[in-house]
Amino acid sequence: MDVALELLDPLILDRAYAYFVPAPALSANATADAFSAKDVPSYGVSAWGRDNMVRQIISILVVTQVGACALYWIFSAFSYYLIFDRRLEYHPRFLKNQVRQEMISSMSAVPFINLLTLPIFLGEVRGHSFLYAKVEDYGWGYFFFSAVLFMVWNDFFIYWIHRLEHHPSIYKYIHKPHHKWIVPTPWAALAFHPLDGYVQSLPYHVFVFVFPVQKYLYMVLFILVQLWTIFIHDGDMISGHWLEKFVNSPAHHTLHHMYFTVNYGQYFTWADIYFKSNRPPRPELDPLIDALRVMHEKGLVDEKGNPIPQKKKHD
Repeated sequence: MDVALELLDPLILDRAYAYFVPAPALSANATADAFSAKDVPSYGVSAWGRDNMVRQIISILVVTQVGACALYWIFSAFSYYLIFDRRLEYHPRFLKNQVRQEMISSMSAVPFINLLTLPIFLGEVRGHSFLYAKVEDYGWGYFFFSAVLFMVWNDFFIYWIHRLEHHPSIYKYIHKPHHKWIVPTPWAALAFHPLDGYVQSLPYHVFVFVFPVQKYLYMVLFILVQLWTIFIHDGDMISGHWLEKFVNSPAHHTLHHMYFTVNYGQYFTWADIYFKSNRPPRPELDPLIDALRVMHEKGLVDEKGNPIPQKKKHD
């Protein structure tokens, strides 16, 4: 968020606040004393400077809302239309109007998650985190090490947060809404109870208050986390690949939605393997099998899953 405001203040926000919250008119002498002509932007100045807390709060809420929605709509659409196998929508456990429900659930959750996260982002912007600007402050070695540490930290803590959310005393209150989608689409990426989305995001927010991280690197890592959340819901059941032993792929997360108590990890499989909750993808576990069975019963595909041309209806 520190980087976002650093980029958006001179581009957009300074103008917006100068328009909506202009500085009180000054006398000619006072203006001359305070500014030289070249220092005063043509659009004026705001009564709220960049360090004003009210301005920062409003900016954070606007940026997080617009940013989260933009990432969601752009990349969920990309994943849904170009990667997700839409034959899965014939699965017997795919809900009526599920895509619409996922969208509504996601968009309902985002504003509340942003409100819950506001104090953390405000702490970043006001300089209370360990974000730093110059790579040379810690060196290139630490720069790359911090990225690896970020992923390991997230993997461990999100694993346990996620697993604890499946405890019967917690599950029905917080995590159950996300498991409404047994066969999820990419549109389910943010379809959480707001408290669920917030709690699972805490590890990567807290990280910068524990370890130094170069601020532009952190922005990239933060965006990648959001994209990963979308893409692991694309239902792709690729199996038999050597990477499946190490990476918590969309196939692993598909099995998590179907079987509930397996594959809690975020990026990698090591935590699930070590803590005995790993269920590797297998071709016979592919939900597409049941979807194709339903399609075959409806006369949409043959025994081999090949499409059967449908007769056009005539008036």
